[in-house]
Amino acid sequence: MELGIQVETEHIKGVLERILYMNEENHYTVAELVNDKEKYTVTGLLPGVQCGETLRAWGTWTDHKRFGKQFKIERFESMLPATVNGIRKYLASGLIHGIGKTYADKIVDTFGEDTLRIISEESGRLQEISGIGKQRAKSIKKSWEEQQSIRNIMIFLQAYGVTTSQCLRLVKTYGQEARTILEQNPYQMANDIRGIGFKTADQIALNLGFPNDGEARILAGLRYCLSEFEARGHTGAAREELEHMTAEVLEVDLKTVEGHFPKLLETQEVLTFDNDFIQSFQAAESENEIAHALNRLLSHPSKLPAIQVDKAVDWGERKAGIVFAPEQRDAVFQGLGSKFSVLTGGPGTGKTTLLRVIVAILQAKDVYIQLAAPTGRAAQRMKESTGLEAQTIHRLLKFDPLLGHFVHDEETPLSGDFIIVDEVSMLDIHLASALLKAIPDHAHVLFVGDVDQLPSIGPGTVLKDLIESQKVPVTRLSHIFRQGKRSTIVTVAHNILQGTAALPNCVKGVDEIDPDKDFTFVQCNDPEDCVKKVHKLCGECIPAWYKVGYMDYQVLAPIHKGTGGIENFNTLLQSTLNTSHPDPIVGPQKFRVADKIIQTRNNYEKNVFNGDIGQIGHIDIEKKSLRANFDKAQAEFDLSDITDLSLAYAISIHKSQGSEFPIVVIPLLKQHFILLQRNLLYTAVTRGRHRVFIVGELEAYRIALSKKESFLRKTTLQRRLNTMTHF
Repeated sequence: MELGIQVETEHIKGVLERILYMNEENHYTVAELVNDKEKYTVTGLLPGVQCGETLRAWGTWTDHKRFGKQFKIERFESMLPATVNGIRKYLASGLIHGIGKTYADKIVDTFGEDTLRIISEESGRLQEISGIGKQRAKSIKKSWEEQQSIRNIMIFLQAYGVTTSQCLRLVKTYGQEARTILEQNPYQMANDIRGIGFKTADQIALNLGFPNDGEARILAGLRYCLSEFEARGHTGAAREELEHMTAEVLEVDLKTVEGHFPKLLETQEVLTFDNDFIQSFQAAESENEIAHALNRLLSHPSKLPAIQVDKAVDWGERKAGIVFAPEQRDAVFQGLGSKFSVLTGGPGTGKTTLLRVIVAILQAKDVYIQLAAPTGRAAQRMKESTGLEAQTIHRLLKFDPLLGHFVHDEETPLSGDFIIVDEVSMLDIHLASALLKAIPDHAHVLFVGDVDQLPSIGPGTVLKDLIESQKVPVTRLSHIFRQGKRSTIVTVAHNILQGTAALPNCVKGVDEIDPDKDFTFVQCNDPEDCVKKVHKLCGECIPAWYKVGYMDYQVLAPIHKGTGGIENFNTLLQSTLNTSHPDPIVGPQKFRVADKIIQTRNNYEKNVFNGDIGQIGHIDIEKKSLRANFDKAQAEFDLSDITDLSLAYAISIHKSQGSEFPIVVIPLLKQHFILLQRNLLYTAVTRGRHRVFIVGELEAYRIALSKKESFLRKTTLQRRLNTMTHF
């Protein structure tokens, strides 16, 4: 161990002179504290401190082998600086928006030791300073008040691992009442503040003296466990399973949980389906609305102009320059003739060609068509293949941040006579509900997607449930018609679905790769060997072979942690690929200008959504903010929003759904065992448009092929569809 013998517990007091190191995620700090007698090196968790403050700290002295005598802080009190020099240093730290070093000097030169009182109580007097107008004075006052709230909350929560960005969200949500709310009902945080989960709230509650078996804790635990089922893709849980999981998580008696459960039903926060299946109100409402919307659409007549489908299909064949196979003709017939139909199939089966033909036929009849997809990349592919503008579903429905919901719904339906949606396997129950509610009664709908891919990130299996309900016409394309340059990729993808272990172009080293082959399996011996080979591929070979930058190729990994995990690859590839901008922003992932990033949740205000990939264009170190460019959007992110971004040199296979990349690199290891399955491997391989490289262990590939049945999600949509009477 580096730390030596603890001498004694005592306290010290001094002015924070210099911060030598601070971890923004957990607030571990190494700093210099100065008083009249001497200078100390102090270490510990010091959330929200700034140079110039006076700290009174309790802890123990230690001897560090390398850095010598240090004071390890266990708890501390902070006082605002009282001296002119302390105030100057404090304001110059950039803590208060609107005050940098220049204005700090001007303000302190004018008001001296009275500076902080002036800002707090007479902020209008700041306008006496040259260059500070009414708006800047208001901004400084507002920032000052926010910082005081954040400081109080951070010191209160410092023992619980709550991060700076989470504290910012607390203040943004609760304002000056933040601490009062936390002390009265800390479980409210888990509902209101993204990024603060039940476990953190529970730890705070128990330390505040909330009873272990109290109603507030039991109800919060039930909500949390139900949300965990939804996080796994289910739209609810059997009551018995939910109660047992809650009792286990809370470490309380099962009868205690059972006794409080009726209270949750009384509030209608949860609903029951078929007597014992428990759903959140939102999940039950979404699945019910999907069924009702489909029933409504199929109950209303079409307003399309008359189309002689036989002649239209013949015309489409001539326009496409091919002769349709029977299943392709059926797909066009059903797409044009049904109010609602589904087209599913894997790569190379002709979905894109049929989509282009259907759109061309409808355009020839002057039908108003709307094209949409869950992601920007998928929408762009629709536009490229059809020549018609396509949008993400979120942009099609037009979210209004002020209202807090989509503009288009059942009261304000979309315009359009024919709505075509691609990559429907990505639709969870909530987005599918919002979309279907907004489709006008007379419109036709065509859902296109690959049901063999991974299901949506959010809860539900919408495409699968629609197909298996047998309530709407479905065309499944199975024959590979045209492979073109992706011949081996397509063949391997279909081999995966069939469980065939044949692997073309299998090599043992990166130097053996033929860059002209579209699919290559590079064998590795262990995770470390895998990382080395992926690093060489991405850092040297791919840029040299194909003359592309790192925005044009993508590493897709099954898991986040471990040697062969996403986090490790991102750290490694960031340092290798983005070398022209060495200075990171203050933040847990140390973002740099030009970094490849991914948005990890829907942010309607910024018009960027979960899974959108972009690039950092600018970083403001002083404000701890950044600007990023996405496909069709540019967005500013402050400290409270930056945690919604992650590095994207490597992303999860789940996050890649709906996207295609020119080149894909897939690490595949036995350590990924828990997630290895056919549809995961199939989804990864089919993300590559021109080249796919799997770097992995052959045994891991065989394990994935052997697990045919993916984890089954429990939903109610199919049963709800089957009970509808007007289909």
